[in-house]
Amino acid sequence: MTDRRLFTRKLDIARGAVDMTHGSGGKAMAQLVRELFAAAFANPYLDQGNDQAAFDVPGGRMVMTTDGFVVSPLFFPGGDIGSLAVHGTVNDVAMAGAVPLHLTAGFIIEEGFPLADLKRVVDSMAAAAREAGVAIVSGDTKVVERGKGDGIFITTTGIGMVPPGVAPSGDRARPGDVILVSGTMGDHGVAIMSTRDNLGFETAILSDSAALNGLVAAMVAAVPDVHVLRDPTRGGLATTLNEIAHQSGVGMRLRESDIPVRAQVTAACELLGLDPLYAANEGKLIAICAAEECDRMLAAMRDHPLGRDAACIGCVVEDPHHFVQMETRFGGRRIVDWLTGEQLPRIC
Repeated sequence: MTDRRLFTRKLDIARGAVDMTHGSGGKAMAQLVRELFAAAFANPYLDQGNDQAAFDVPGGRMVMTTDGFVVSPLFFPGGDIGSLAVHGTVNDVAMAGAVPLHLTAGFIIEEGFPLADLKRVVDSMAAAAREAGVAIVSGDTKVVERGKGDGIFITTTGIGMVPPGVAPSGDRARPGDVILVSGTMGDHGVAIMSTRDNLGFETAILSDSAALNGLVAAMVAAVPDVHVLRDPTRGGLATTLNEIAHQSGVGMRLRESDIPVRAQVTAACELLGLDPLYAANEGKLIAICAAEECDRMLAAMRDHPLGRDAACIGCVVEDPHHFVQMETRFGGRRIVDWLTGEQLPRIC
């Protein structure tokens, strides 16, 4: 799943404890997954190291994924935990180039949670599922005592079918490939940050939360042999590219001037001392393809409403260290490292 050379100290299973960094999407979470979950559950499907597992069935090739949603606050500019749960799961299925088919949903609800808010969440999920063209076909509900939850948590599972000849995976990036993004980075993270009472700033930025299966369908129709698709959620663009670089055993060179970031996102991150490259996204994707397919892929992305701000931001290079480096606007170069923890917790 993750290159063991990233970590110089193993988890202290006997005396250690879980902390918030273990859910951040950064180095600490990758180590927890690798040394505990992946070691215990090891099998060829889990060892693929992607956000979903692909497997053959008599009718073709399927993918399956599961995810949990604990966002705080539950309702934020541009979305809520209900629509986010559908979008996040649909997108994980779509990043395998698959057509999402069905979802399941499990709810853990704290005693005292307002029924009006629960209906708002459920209605939002239903609308998001209809818009994405999937059905929520099974589920489960549990209630915990007051004070032993945090309103509501949602867990989802999604399945989908992969078209013939399509097989994107995080281990398929090759030197010479180009790196593309579907739009502006950091919108979701800043939208969530703007609602935190202790941060005290306002912004007009809405979460980018959206189902990307329509965009992916257009992309794989144009370039069936897309090498990698990944949605840069927790840890943002920087951490996701580091994951792919280690999974594929390559390096990456980015061009800061070509990475689309809204001015409001940049201003908010500067105010808080954060980096937009590490801010979460919930309606954007990274695509890596052969250089000769770049123009065709960009055209397909920009023809779709969710890809109109798509850009080519760099290339894949040979690098035994698997570094992600960025050419800055000032002509220098810096390492874009993994996020160790999370800039802010409970972001998705």
